[in-house]
Amino acid sequence: MSAESFLADAAARGLPVEVIERPAANSLAEAAELLGIQPADIVKSLVVKHKDGSFLFALIPGDRQISWPKLRELIGVNKLSMPSAEVALEATGYERGTITPVGAQGNWPVYADQSIKGRRISMGAGAHGRSAFLNADALIEAYSAIVADISELL
Repeated sequence: MSAESFLADAAARGLPVEVIERPAANSLAEAAELLGIQPADIVKSLVVKHKDGSFLFALIPGDRQISWPKLRELIGVNKLSMPSAEVALEATGYERGTITPVGAQGNWPVYADQSIKGRRISMGAGAHGRSAFLNADALIEAYSAIVADISELL
């Protein structure tokens, strides 16, 4: 997948995005500073492997982490895991650090932490050195995301 896949999928879904080029960042705090936003406004798109072998996306604000017990309870399973970088690439078509549901192969379900609602967020745009700005509610609607409390503070 690529930045072009990202833009094509966003356009097909009627999802307005603004993609900017940015220097590489060594941390979430550095990325937020480069973008002129708070770490909580950067949403991490995490690929999660279901025990049945399928995948899902968990959208988590930068200042939070997945709450595994909450996510497992919501989905109704007792086991979820983070796949290796290679497996995540195979499942989505995106490398770690660029992963996003926008343009990803697989059309996996999306679960969004409730704390992103009503905000303008930044997230990966399908390629290193690129970030996308978009409205979280529009993203949630475009992917029929399930919104719930699935995170906890770092």
